[in-house]
Amino acid sequence: MARVKRGTTANKRRKKILKQAKGFKWGRKSKYKLAKQALMKAWSYSTRDRKVKKRDKRRLWQTQLSAFLREQGLSYSKFIAGLKNKDIQIDRKILSQLAREKPEAVNKIIELVK
Repeated sequence: MARVKRGTTANKRRKKILKQAKGFKWGRKSKYKLAKQALMKAWSYSTRDRKVKKRDKRRLWQTQLSAFLREQGLSYSKFIAGLKNKDIQIDRKILSQLAREKPEAVNKIIELVK
């Protein structure tokens, strides 16, 4: 059997890692071992921060909705409890958008809840 030189496979693997590490600082963009470690850390952060992004968005919607409801003389918790009691299933994202763009629609929902 003929001898197989294995350089191309290893080079492709290393090149792929270094390409993904483009834009990193110092040796982490040019040295394979450092780039691999930096990418593993970056991937773990990206997984974690997808969850954090969802959490932050939900907090923002709740704050916006709460501010609008305070102007109408209603607390956020009582409004959400009223929605659950009346079995109105609108999520906080949509309610927040409505409060910003079409406040009259939210006022009608408030009347239903009261």
